[in-house]
Amino acid sequence: MSESNFAFSPETREAAERIIARYPEGRQASALVPLLDLAQGQCGNWLPQMAIEYVADLLGVPRMRAMECATFYSMLNLAPVGRHFVQVCRTTPCWLRGCDALVAAYKEATGCGVGETTEDGQFTLVEVECLGACCNAPMAQIGDVYYEDLTPETFKGILGALAKGETPAPGSQCGRHGAEPAGGLTTLGDAD
Repeated sequence: MSESNFAFSPETREAAERIIARYPEGRQASALVPLLDLAQGQCGNWLPQMAIEYVADLLGVPRMRAMECATFYSMLNLAPVGRHFVQVCRTTPCWLRGCDALVAAYKEATGCGVGETTEDGQFTLVEVECLGACCNAPMAQIGDVYYEDLTPETFKGILGALAKGETPAPGSQCGRHGAEPAGGLTTLGDAD
């Protein structure tokens, strides 16, 4: 696929049709963000201009509206990024629990800083606001997967596993279940 001649693959087109079918007649434009996400997946985790225009045309929305969505949402990338797109949360709970140390660990592990892509194209790091698991801070999102309760060591372990082609376990890295307290349940446990 060249950037100037974008079209959904048959598999992606099928997924797009399923998404569009979720919306009532006349409301298919509501599928804009999910379809931009599909296009991004097909393009190697970024959205070239022609992909944005293709999605707009498919849904019958003005191309400018699609561009507005693509530039608004931080989950949509308007430039190429690494195969593993790493987003570290910088919101107050993650900052208080050590996200700066995660960024330092990332730099130590990859040799790259925020906004940079490794020479081998494997990793890109950005800092974002609130990934939505404040009680399990600090956290990061890599691709579509969330990693919580990170330490610099566990974060480097995840990056190392991804570099080897492995699939690290998502979620809490300290064994916490959901959003329970770090020391385990203190109420609503089994009756003695």
